[in-house]
Amino acid sequence: MSDLDRRSLSALLERPALARLLAALNGGGEETRIVGGAVRNALIGRPVMEVDCATTAAPEVTVERARSAGFKPVPTGIEHGTVTVVVDREPFEVTTLREDVETNGRHAVVRFGRDFSADAHRRDFTINALSLSVDGKLHDYTGGEADLAAGRVRFIGDAATRIREDYLRILRFFRFHSEYADGPPDPEGLAASSRERAGLDILSKERVRAELLKLLVTRRASDMLDVLLAHGFITNLIGGPGEFGRFRRVSSFSDDPVDRLAALAVMTEKQADLLRDRLRLSNGEHERLRAYGKALAVLKTQTRPVDALAIRRFVAKQGLAPVDLAAHAVTGEPTPVFEADARPALEAYRSGAEPIPVFPLRGGDLIAEGIPKGPHVGEILADARHTWMAEGCPTGEEYAADLKERVLASLGGR
Repeated sequence: MSDLDRRSLSALLERPALARLLAALNGGGEETRIVGGAVRNALIGRPVMEVDCATTAAPEVTVERARSAGFKPVPTGIEHGTVTVVVDREPFEVTTLREDVETNGRHAVVRFGRDFSADAHRRDFTINALSLSVDGKLHDYTGGEADLAAGRVRFIGDAATRIREDYLRILRFFRFHSEYADGPPDPEGLAASSRERAGLDILSKERVRAELLKLLVTRRASDMLDVLLAHGFITNLIGGPGEFGRFRRVSSFSDDPVDRLAALAVMTEKQADLLRDRLRLSNGEHERLRAYGKALAVLKTQTRPVDALAIRRFVAKQGLAPVDLAAHAVTGEPTPVFEADARPALEAYRSGAEPIPVFPLRGGDLIAEGIPKGPHVGEILADARHTWMAEGCPTGEEYAADLKERVLASLGGR
């Protein structure tokens, strides 16, 4: 059980832009409250980055009042009752209270309401259903305050019912437990999530991807992956059992979700391709996973100990980020063996103390010397690059000039 900080709620209400917004939207028979994550995080002393509000006012009333106060209303989700109101360049999402009319596991048909209790009971977890009114009163209709103090994540009401309303709540249950709870997951929630797992298949790949990436950077992500593995979710999500040791090592080095996904789920470039399709990754995310898989393969197939010179060549050929990530992932594994100077070399590139070597010749350099344009130029550069790699990837104008002269001389001799 942890102590909750109610004083932080007063500090939240005193934020100038937020106070102006609430003053503009309240009154005249309408009430607007701060809801959800802002209240939850303030109570446990975590940063409040975004503030969402719920209101009895219809969306068009919110827009009218915002404009009258000199704010900028943006109808970001007005069909669902959400208006983003910009106050002093700070955005706030203001959503009209809602009640579910129909749910199908992916989205809900809702109607607007005026009952804060009913709106709270349609949310997912008790700790996300807290609201704060302008008078400083904390409203708790579902027992969320006690659960937050106890470090516990529970579904509101019947867990299976909440899940069937939106199957993404299975992954959200694991993510919120990993971020806000201590100890094992709530038994009812865990059992319901396991029984309803087939519902994940009807979700869009983009929604699953987004939720998984968030889960991978939560406070207890490693512990939660053990739970997911024990209950059969890991293979469903990533298509394999996962590399948990590599995930833990990379997690101590990087809080980037794509880095952590790479360490967990990628052993080869082909697996990166499979993940692209399974999770509908962006092109940039896919390329990062492929680069990591390629660098990992290079490191794992080394028959000689990896020294600073080898690191220089790897970085020049594969790029710093994937080589650095792969090197952290395989730390402590039988292969590769790193010489004492290898990791300091990586650190020098990472810190910028040592510039990343760049191949000093371009096609234009050869064309300017009279070499005709065409595929032949690429072949010449490939041979020259092989020489450059063999010589340790030197840099500097003097070396570049010397390499060009040698290339030209070899062409003249043909």
